Amino acid sequence: MPFVGSSSLVYPTVNLPFDCTWPQAVSLLPIHPMAHSAVSQVSVAVPVGGDSSIRRSVFKPHTLSFCGTLWAPVLTLDLSTKNARSKYGYTICMSVQQANAPKVSVSPLQLEVAKEPPLNTFKPKEPYTATIVSVERLVGPKAPGEVCHVVIDHGGNVPYWEGQSYGVIPPGENPKKPGSPHNVRLYSIASTRYGDSFDGRTASFCVRRALYYDPETGKEDPSKIGVCSNFLCNAKPGDKVQITGPSGKIMLLPEDDPNATHIMIATGTGIAPFRGYLRRMFMESVPKYKFGGLAWLFLGVANSDSLLYDIEFSKYLRDHPDNFRYDTALSREQKNKKGGKMYVQDKIEEYSDKIFKLLDGGAHIYFCGLKGMMPGIQGTLKRVAEERGESWEEKLSQLKKNKQWHVEVY
Repeated sequence: MPFVGSSSLVYPTVNLPFDCTWPQAVSLLPIHPMAHSAVSQVSVAVPVGGDSSIRRSVFKPHTLSFCGTLWAPVLTLDLSTKNARSKYGYTICMSVQQANAPKVSVSPLQLEVAKEPPLNTFKPKEPYTATIVSVERLVGPKAPGEVCHVVIDHGGNVPYWEGQSYGVIPPGENPKKPGSPHNVRLYSIASTRYGDSFDGRTASFCVRRALYYDPETGKEDPSKIGVCSNFLCNAKPGDKVQITGPSGKIMLLPEDDPNATHIMIATGTGIAPFRGYLRRMFMESVPKYKFGGLAWLFLGVANSDSLLYDIEFSKYLRDHPDNFRYDTALSREQKNKKGGKMYVQDKIEEYSDKIFKLLDGGAHIYFCGLKGMMPGIQGTLKRVAEERGESWEEKLSQLKKNKQWHVEVY
């Protein structure tokens, strides 16, 4: 992967031995000597059967400051589903990083100036044509279904705030309205306003490929695939994508109090806005925003291979133990206290006393994921409130009045 800086440097793709362990893999990687104080970016092919940590999500290539010099990747691998696995059973893992990365400088700082979030800069009748930068599989081989990290280049022309969404218009004709384009599909943005390249030109999506199976035969029905999710997951660098927006004010991150507590609850791809929050809090060096509060993330997925952006979150946990908590609910691997499957509401119940005390102290709580997540969570919170001698209806009404309650479900 070429980098631009004070000298020319090329990182080759490294084909590791099939039985190579993760520590051995890292030791075999070429590390530029100037990268000792920042993150090293390489491309590496690793065996699927190795340590599970290498099959999880990884950081994307981005601009970094090495000893005062900016280095930026100018070439991105094609990681669409069709090309992600080689005939030898290898999968591609991008951007292996050193553990002691400092915060990364961002630009342009004009993105901090606006007092109100940008809204509907581009509308469905006149969308903006963005370009696919990369498509990367986020989950391991044992995950039920496929989730991809999609980076698009909007050239700085469609600015947004953390927690907002873009609309995507997939190519082709709307089958219900011949001659008309497809309807807009909304996707929460999974990056900060500076994007994964920290230059304000890109945005990222966390996309689950929608597939449908015949209930009688159990076989995949290709005639009913999700049009937009499959378009995005199959896209290649350079492909064009029509986007609208940005939209949404419900999930914006309140920054008037940098020492506030933020409790974030996600299922699956509902992690998208929270990835943006956490990168802003812990990865980026933003002059006007110095986070000193508590961010507590609850993520519910099926199993370890389904964890999204786990390497990023685990790194924040190591680097900022006083400001970040991270709890996962793995429904196919963990049991709740009753012996049943562990869902995110079970984790909430496990820490309910602490959560209620934080809410009483002014903490913000966010929920993002499938609409079906909310009844179970609401039921758990109501039961806990009653056990504490409180009325959940009154408490919820107060949380909404105080603008502490943020919900985005789909």
